Amino acid sequence: MPSSQRARAQASAITSGRAPEAEPSATSQLRALFDRPRLSPGQRRIAQYLIEHLTEAAFLSITDLADRVGVSQPSVTRFASAVGFTGYPALRERLQAMALGGRAAAGPEEHRGNELQAAIDAEITNLEELRRDFADPDRVIGVGRELAASTPLTVLGLRISVSLAEYFAYAARRVHPDVRLVTRGGSVAYDALLQSREAGGTWVLAFSMPRHAHETLEAVRMARDAGLKVALITDLALGPVVDEADVTFATGTGSRLVFDSYAAPGVMCAALLQAMTDADPERTQARLEDYERAADRHQFFLRD
Repeated sequence: MPSSQRARAQASAITSGRAPEAEPSATSQLRALFDRPRLSPGQRRIAQYLIEHLTEAAFLSITDLADRVGVSQPSVTRFASAVGFTGYPALRERLQAMALGGRAAAGPEEHRGNELQAAIDAEITNLEELRRDFADPDRVIGVGRELAASTPLTVLGLRISVSLAEYFAYAARRVHPDVRLVTRGGSVAYDALLQSREAGGTWVLAFSMPRHAHETLEAVRMARDAGLKVALITDLALGPVVDEADVTFATGTGSRLVFDSYAAPGVMCAALLQAMTDADPERTQARLEDYERAADRHQFFLRD
């Protein structure tokens, strides 16, 4: 009899192709709009602020936006021109259309409830944005194949990102023969990354959650220097860590409580894991069956 996990792996295989009725999320649209390699650091700050505060920022005057970001008004004008608009009014009109579309999709907020319920509402919004991003799953499928083919596969997460990296590595080991987890920065990370490359590894999956650490940026640069490609899961659409990655999956994090919550990044992890299982179904089946036999033999789990 197939194990429940093996059956789930088969039943939940990802189907390629874009869902015809789905629209990209506002975050995805803004990432595409602002993905200009020649943006200055100040312009990148403007872009990041607009992405993170779209529903409010779309209705700010040029003066208010400049004050919020900490740049000059001419800088905002130059930014609008750099991303393809005739000026700030034209950019703001586009932003307002995105913001109003997002509000319509999200529905009215008259009954937000208490702060805990508001935090859950924010996470639901993050998941809805991720759902729209998944309308075209081909990028997830492609990266999943690359991660599955990288032997060894290195998973990197430092500081607050350790928990997500540990979860991914723990699950990936069920379907991948050599997963190496890096949770310390500096020379320790460099040693691990270099050894992974020398052993034949080609990819690193890195996590960068807020607050974003300098040592994460350095570790990602070390991975690139070692000859590894980097897939990044983060809440950022722009920034130095994103610039160093070969492919980025940007997902929202819950920030309504003292400590962030990670519903959308967790689903992103599960989607990449599914794509890895789909990439090599025979290996997946064999490894899951071997694991189930070991689990039964050593009684790893309680009987439900």
